[in-house]
Amino acid sequence: MRHQRVVKKFGRSTAHRAMLMKSLVTNLIIAESIKTTLPKAKQARKDADKIVTIAKKGDLAARRLAASRLMEPKAVQKLFDKIAPAMKDRKGGYTRIVKLGTRKGDAAETCVLQWTYVGEAKPAAEEPAKEVK
Repeated sequence: MRHQRVVKKFGRSTAHRAMLMKSLVTNLIIAESIKTTLPKAKQARKDADKIVTIAKKGDLAARRLAASRLMEPKAVQKLFDKIAPAMKDRKGGYTRIVKLGTRKGDAAETCVLQWTYVGEAKPAAEEPAKEVK
């Protein structure tokens, strides 16, 4: 029985599953939004939230740890330069899942995994104020 088991296996070997999650998180950082199936997105969200928590430290050890868990150096750079500073005031919940419905071919439930700051309104200080007479 699978009581208290957290990891979903997705019918893959351990190495294949690890590379799948590493690839999903790397592509999420680069593209800021990815379309995938719901179970994969739920598992990738856990890894993405952990890597942002590491990146918020901002030191060399954190950068090396993130580089070991991501596939591309430009993803590490974007994580430390753009994503981690945008999430510095948040305690958690760095990603969101938006359900899209079922896929036509195999009826798999699809969704979009994205960062929480994507699509949010910009602060009022950046927009010019309009005067009302």
